[in-house]
Amino acid sequence: MAPRPPWRAVLAGTAVAALGSTVVSPVSAFAADTGYESENATISQGTVESNHAGYSGTGFVNFDNVAGSYVEYSVNAAQAGTHTLTFRYANGTTDNRPVKLTVDGGDKGTVDFPGTGAWTTWKTVTATVQLTAGVNKVRTTATTANGGPNADKLTDTFTAPTDGEPPSPPSNLKASDILPTAATFSWTAATDNVGVVRYEINRGGNILKTVDGTTTSATVDNLTPNTAYDISVGAYDAAGNPSQQSNVVTFTTPPSDDTTPPTVPGNLRTTGVTANSVSLAWNASTDNGGTIAGYDVYQGTTKVATTTSPSTTVTDLTPNTSYTFTVKARDPDGNSSAASNAVTVKTGAPGGAGGIPEYDKDIAKVDLGWAVGFLPNGNALVTERDRFEVLLVTPSGQKTTLGKVPGAVTTNGEGGLLGLAISPNWAADHAIYLYHTASADNRIVKMTYDGTTLSSTSTPVLTGIAKNRYHNGGRIRFGPDGKLYATVGDAKNSDNAQNKSSLNGKILRLNPDGSAPSDNPFYATGGNARYVWSYGHRNPQGLAWDSRGQLWAAEFGESSQDELNLIQKGGNFGWPSCEGTQGSCSGFIAPKKTWPTSQAGPSGVEIVNDWIYIAGVTGQQLFATQINAAGTGVGTVSTLFSGRWGRLRSVTRTPDGGLWLTSTNNDKNGGTPSVLDNVIVRLKFPGGSGFKLTSSAFADNATIPDKYTCAGDGTAGQDPSPPLAWGAADGAKGYAVVFADVAGGGNKLHWAIWDVPAATRSLPEGLGAGYTVPDRGGAKQKAMGSGANAQKFFGPCPGGSSHPYTFTLYALNTATVPGLTSASTMAQIETAIKGASTANAVLRGQSGAAA
Repeated sequence: MAPRPPWRAVLAGTAVAALGSTVVSPVSAFAADTGYESENATISQGTVESNHAGYSGTGFVNFDNVAGSYVEYSVNAAQAGTHTLTFRYANGTTDNRPVKLTVDGGDKGTVDFPGTGAWTTWKTVTATVQLTAGVNKVRTTATTANGGPNADKLTDTFTAPTDGEPPSPPSNLKASDILPTAATFSWTAATDNVGVVRYEINRGGNILKTVDGTTTSATVDNLTPNTAYDISVGAYDAAGNPSQQSNVVTFTTPPSDDTTPPTVPGNLRTTGVTANSVSLAWNASTDNGGTIAGYDVYQGTTKVATTTSPSTTVTDLTPNTSYTFTVKARDPDGNSSAASNAVTVKTGAPGGAGGIPEYDKDIAKVDLGWAVGFLPNGNALVTERDRFEVLLVTPSGQKTTLGKVPGAVTTNGEGGLLGLAISPNWAADHAIYLYHTASADNRIVKMTYDGTTLSSTSTPVLTGIAKNRYHNGGRIRFGPDGKLYATVGDAKNSDNAQNKSSLNGKILRLNPDGSAPSDNPFYATGGNARYVWSYGHRNPQGLAWDSRGQLWAAEFGESSQDELNLIQKGGNFGWPSCEGTQGSCSGFIAPKKTWPTSQAGPSGVEIVNDWIYIAGVTGQQLFATQINAAGTGVGTVSTLFSGRWGRLRSVTRTPDGGLWLTSTNNDKNGGTPSVLDNVIVRLKFPGGSGFKLTSSAFADNATIPDKYTCAGDGTAGQDPSPPLAWGAADGAKGYAVVFADVAGGGNKLHWAIWDVPAATRSLPEGLGAGYTVPDRGGAKQKAMGSGANAQKFFGPCPGGSSHPYTFTLYALNTATVPGLTSASTMAQIETAIKGASTANAVLRGQSGAAA
């Protein structure tokens, strides 16, 4: 090896700037900083003084103005190798005051100390040297008659070589001696280029036990009787690199000999009532075995909910009807308590706005439906995690397999084909975006679907996201700003969450072409940090925006708390130091709501009319809560459909004003299932049965008369509008109607009217022209075309064969849709209307009119 050339230090501004310019790799190097005050060093021909402010410690060393004066530090290095020495100093002259740097007498070159402008202005310079383990004598000796600078402090920074190679997966995992509360596990050791330092025994991404790197068997003694487990083991090296997981062993612990039931749930009470629902809460039970497996809620003698939470909301009730409820607690061995006190409550009268949905109907049976996205025509695309397939599902439940996503693989756990986002410009670009696990990473790719055919190839949009059996994140959605957001788990390496050079443990924000937006908070840092929107996340899986454009996200916790977070640009949410509100949480952004990890497992999130809906995997229930008036937090959380469909993975708003829920109760951990036993269900918001759109001029899905089309006058645009009427929507503060050509699954916007007053239930034939609609209470309108055609109903004029059209009625949560002007485009108008909508109804029509 060639000898290292003499080093000559340069001014680095401040210690933070000098040391912070290094980009840390995705696997952090070990770094240790040790400070040495100059006044405590060995001094020759110098004086300890304190007459210039701004020094650290108790003073500083003023070199005598002679050559040969020196300060010698005893630097105790924990490890041999390359060390960075940072000297803090002041030099109130205009002259450079260089010193000779030696380590244990060996010449390490000259360090320059230029003028700092004043003796109270302190700056730093750095030098890179090789130190041995133990005490090193680091001497700085003045080389000119001016002596040295005022020396304040020396900081030694050691950065160990980065180890980016993870261990191999442990293998041959076996379970033995399975008891009601314990089991013993053994495995074949992992290998690593440096060495394995620990193993983690995991259940579903949560750590059951940690042992050192020399141990290959362990007994876990905190299991629950009569409970199914799937267990794997992961290895870690000293740099924190995680292996992929071992093989998985599954078993069910035997029941114990416990025959004592839990205590009776106390103080059953009503916490909320609507026309269709009753919210209940009770005091938690206790059990001699320490574990409550769940609570069974009875309506009379019928079990209507099963939950691990001490509360639930019973839905699908009849208005103005009395119901009696009781609750029983159950332990893992199946011992049930006696019934709680009975509560009788009468549901409210119909009407009034509310956020509690009720079951409508089953849509379709699927494999593990992970994500849902709706096309402009109301059909949905659905991803199946373990089959790697994209499905087309209609609102009536007709299901078509469009094809597989190329390159998607399983992790035999939480990886596979995950998130889905449909381009906001789908009618023009036919682009869909998918988040999936590949052979080497997790990635976001783009495919095309033109309404008929899914492309057989994909284009990478963002790659290099670390994968693991657990903690892959995977939700992607387009925000109101047109950017693509993605939730990414820490891939079982918690250090990733705080390392902005890693894509993991983050919420990312990117342009549709995969580039990083220049207004991202860490864009100037470069590298992967350019994509980071927020960090300090463990395994976030839900994303949704409220009416203010604020981003909310749900996140799986480790062993104590799951989280609902209001995301801030550049915000640090604390993992791994802080989990929910547990741990060292000072300085991190606190969640707006937490749950015990046994009760939630929050995955998909949707927001409708500033009500947040969260699909619970672990808790097997849907959570509903309303954002407060200030937009800074949430109110009481209702737990819905507890235990009804099992593990809930996604919740998605439908174009027709409902919600689709996907259940993933049979998580098969990879493979291709032969039985489709997970379901998509539709929820509806009650009180809107009369909310439908009609026209006295034509029936639903009938031909639109020529008088309302370009055939009426032979000219495109400026057509008389058809008469429209509708029933009231509960709580609506206004209405809007959007007219569109939906041929071929498209959404060509022809005309819209909005800010129709809440008391209005109809529109007459032939509305007048103008942005402000004449005699319609301040309603506004806009149409395709230019000039007069842009401010009057623009009827069908496709030419050729019959075309499908839709009039979509929207119930609005505001009397005035915000952000719209006469210059707004049709797309902007539709987006704003949808953002303010609580429900919608569709009137279909056909036309083959031509000018």
